[in-house]
Amino acid sequence: MTLPLADQVALVTGAGRGVGRAIALTLARAGCRAAILSRTERDLKDAVAEAAADPAAAPLLAVPADVTLDAALELAVRLVIERLGRITVLVNAAGFAPPRDTLLKTALADWDRTLATSLRAPMVLTRLVLPDMLAHGRGTIVSLASTTGKRGHAGEAAYAAASFGLLGFTESLAEEVRDHGIKVTAILPARALADQPRGESLPSSRAAEAVLGVLLDPSPTCPTEILIDAAG
Repeated sequence: MTLPLADQVALVTGAGRGVGRAIALTLARAGCRAAILSRTERDLKDAVAEAAADPAAAPLLAVPADVTLDAALELAVRLVIERLGRITVLVNAAGFAPPRDTLLKTALADWDRTLATSLRAPMVLTRLVLPDMLAHGRGTIVSLASTTGKRGHAGEAAYAAASFGLLGFTESLAEEVRDHGIKVTAILPARALADQPRGESLPSSRAAEAVLGVLLDPSPTCPTEILIDAAG
């Protein structure tokens, strides 16, 4: 039996655990050759072992890398292409949010890490994989985003800046490549409460289903934003 994503190669960041891992495993079960990227090698090994223990899942390729380092991302992309083939799917699931605090009390180092992880890394990775996608007229770029990118909250200036930027980047990129067979979208959890812990409002399985749905949809286009209800 031919699996629906057997011809796809995915790079999933932030895939050592949580939402990123769930997405990578879901893609692997659909036949996709997926590479998982994370700074924490132990998390990567656990994810690889989880896939290996599932007879329905294709093996995962572990790629240790820090998404805030451009050189590391360049090496990661080259490794994935050498080991698995050209990348047809990019999932930007890595993110960072500092503790909630006022603008004046938030350390500049936390600002830098938030913007580098949640905004700049997706932009850099897109620049690395997009030329090949354009050359072949096929590709999918999905970013895990936040409704904080639609409405800011007190104590979240850095996180909101990165979130607003990621949604703007997604919309602009979608306009650029809409006629080239490339899908671009952002997945956002519905956030029920302003004081709800960030990241807990997005069930991993729901995010994974949303990514899979985008890939399985035969339409050459998709919405630039997909809102997921926090319930379930």
